[in-house]
Amino acid sequence: MNAAQGTDPLAAVTDWWQTSISDIEPGVIRLRGYPIEQLIAEISLPEMVWLLLRGDLPTRGQARLLEAALVAAVDHGPQAPSIAAARMAATCGVGLNNAVATGVNLLGDIHGGAGQQCMRLLAELCRRLDKGEQLDAVVTESLAEHRAKHSYLPGFGHRFHPRDPRRDPLLDLLADAAEDGTVSGRYLQIICELERQLGRDRPRPVPVNIDGATATVYCELGFPAELGRGLFVLSRSVGILAHAWEESQDGRRIKGPIPPPLLPTYAGHPPRDLSPVRRWRDSTERTADHA
Repeated sequence: MNAAQGTDPLAAVTDWWQTSISDIEPGVIRLRGYPIEQLIAEISLPEMVWLLLRGDLPTRGQARLLEAALVAAVDHGPQAPSIAAARMAATCGVGLNNAVATGVNLLGDIHGGAGQQCMRLLAELCRRLDKGEQLDAVVTESLAEHRAKHSYLPGFGHRFHPRDPRRDPLLDLLADAAEDGTVSGRYLQIICELERQLGRDRPRPVPVNIDGATATVYCELGFPAELGRGLFVLSRSVGILAHAWEESQDGRRIKGPIPPPLLPTYAGHPPRDLSPVRRWRDSTERTADHA
């Protein structure tokens, strides 16, 4: 028991959900100390995200980068499982919030987790650079480790796009931000060197994808890797909501994953008759009864 709890029996209750984020009382809402009525008129949603997560307001340059990353990842169409699932859920009579939750709950390590994984990779390589190691050697060693483990390198290549159209705008913005001092540019150097070496001696390059580009933005802005997936979910929720709403307006009920005329391929046992099995079981049971 701390000193406050020792002198005030209510402290054990009021400290239970202690927070430095919001201060709420009748007629008052303050977020990180700022009155909500001032924030409403003055800041954007990305700035509010920064404020709540980081505790203070970003510079204009930081807010611009965060907004660009959030905008870039909002949607990738119904071939994305999270969006397809949300659309199916919307046809099953659930509320819009349930449809959105269905989509968001599909975002895990494989679908939706590569950005956070790339942030971890960039952070680890940056730590090694801080110790005095050279960029080209660190990247070469990291790629060799991934190849030896036959492990997927998060943040590179795309199953659909030969070159992700979201890559260049984000990395160009980062290059400008590094030039004007908004960010250090160290993570940008690392991702570009990874891309360069990954594509070396290959018939086709393996460009940075949306996960790698947003991971670089978030690392440059100082977000910890543990927030990577949360930021992606925040962004992709916009697209999931839009798709769930659109599907709910169509009027179709219980829309499955493939059109009704098409049936999933059956790979099980050929057709068989249950009658012989039943006769055999009946005769076995009669024999057992007479034993």
